[in-house]
Amino acid sequence: MSHILSRYLFLGLAIVGLLCTMTPARLTAQQPPFDIFPEARPPYYRVRYEASEKPGELVYPVNYTIWIPKSVDRIRGVVVHQHGCGEGSCKSGLTGAYDLHWQALARKHDCALLSPAYEQPDKSECQMWCDPRNGSDAAFQRCLRDLGDLSGHPELSIVPWALWGHSGGGHWAGGMTLLHPERIVATWLRSGVPLFEANAERQSIVAYQLNERALQVPIMCNLGTQEGVSVTDGRFAGVWPANQEFFQTIRKQGGLIGIAIDPLTAHECGNQRYLAIPWLDCCLTARLPTESRESLAAMPIDRAWLAALGAGQQPLVEAKPIASFDGNALDSIWLPDESIAKAWMQFVADTEVKDETPPPAPTNVKIIDKELTWDVDADLESGLASFVIQRDGVFLARLPEQGKNPFGRPVFQNLQYSDTPTQPLVTKAYIDRTALPGVRHSYQIAAINTVNLKSQFVEAIVSE
Repeated sequence: MSHILSRYLFLGLAIVGLLCTMTPARLTAQQPPFDIFPEARPPYYRVRYEASEKPGELVYPVNYTIWIPKSVDRIRGVVVHQHGCGEGSCKSGLTGAYDLHWQALARKHDCALLSPAYEQPDKSECQMWCDPRNGSDAAFQRCLRDLGDLSGHPELSIVPWALWGHSGGGHWAGGMTLLHPERIVATWLRSGVPLFEANAERQSIVAYQLNERALQVPIMCNLGTQEGVSVTDGRFAGVWPANQEFFQTIRKQGGLIGIAIDPLTAHECGNQRYLAIPWLDCCLTARLPTESRESLAAMPIDRAWLAALGAGQQPLVEAKPIASFDGNALDSIWLPDESIAKAWMQFVADTEVKDETPPPAPTNVKIIDKELTWDVDADLESGLASFVIQRDGVFLARLPEQGKNPFGRPVFQNLQYSDTPTQPLVTKAYIDRTALPGVRHSYQIAAINTVNLKSQFVEAIVSE
């Protein structure tokens, strides 16, 4: 674990060795560890930009991979999954657009899912991309134009954004929110926030100005308890004070901001997606433009719930409807509605956000010779953990036999430190090596989500 953690640089650390003069790698010969990544065939599209030596432009190469739901005529928005700082975290961004759970969120709202992957060399300066004013803002907006042309969806360049960011990616997502609040549906900041005041010990980090329009953007600050809450020393101890300052500055001016402390983790992402995805779903439902409304809608505030931040270091875990909250509203954690408030209370207690609905059943299930293949949409609330396969109505296999995820609930695609699938990507296929020659079997398959709820079984169609 220490080897993994060493590759992830928290943006509050002093970082040295800026490689402004590095030689750009060609698209066909990218340098390790960024030279291995999934193919981008429709519905996936990818653009890559080389490093620039021009002042104010991005000094690192960057890949942008986007997934677009097949059935969408017009994209309504872009969900952005932004990795953090450091070579390992940047590498993990190469698979972000392939995450079935995050795709479920984007699909529900006719949105695209975009995952940038900055090619930041180990121990080089993270601020040169995680501060969007250093060229990554312009590169991001350029990629939307270029990906719009590639995919046949030119509206990508003008639709709004829902942002998720981890660590330095939180700094980037928060910075983009302050720079472009009119474009932002909502922003989730995991373990990283921008600063409103300069810090002499962090001279590479330039402070932002808070503007009134940013106060209307729903924001959630999410961090692990071991990042300065219950563990007050070590490399991540500064995360909680930075989040407190960011939260208080915005909330005291009426901003729609909350805090969700993960009780199980440090800097890793853990089980945060089981609150982040429903929270973003709530905000996208409320705010995305419609046929009758071209601009983002204001977030309804009469349905909000509030929770006291608590004295000292420990936030409380009880939320109440805004009408019955008896504390100071401008010191409180803001939550958009009752369902999110209840999920938040579960998350901050033990991260076990409840879900009582089974996942969608697999589709397009086929058996060719001994190979079973299928498609599937992940469960929006609880993602996808595994599949159960039957042969002739009798249990045959569970795929995988044991899910892997060292940072939270086991998931079908496995997860890396920055909340992205591992490589090589797992395939939705199973070969029955015990089938008897000449015997024609029937096969059935069901999906299981991460709270162990099972879909209906679907019969495989025999394909010659």
